[in-house]
Amino acid sequence: MSIAIAGRLYVVATTDRQFGRFEPRARATLESCSLIAAEDTRHTGTLLKAFGVATPLLSLHDHNEAQRAPELVQRMRSGASIAL
Repeated sequence: MSIAIAGRLYVVATTDRQFGRFEPRARATLESCSLIAAEDTRHTGTLLKAFGVATPLLSLHDHNEAQRAPELVQRMRSGASIAL
């Protein structure tokens, strides 16, 4: 019997344009994930750049959620950790 190791989904809250209040634990989580799924990639990209986080970024919002969700679930089933 083969046991698959599933990845994890982390829900990471970010402040709205208050980069000085960004929690160190949130930054560490974003750095440790394989992918970050964000509703607003422009805002999130600015935040990631300000804190030197180089994790790949993917858009996930109301208009593409139905198409993206299966891909994200499959990535997690393959062991990837994703931050939302």
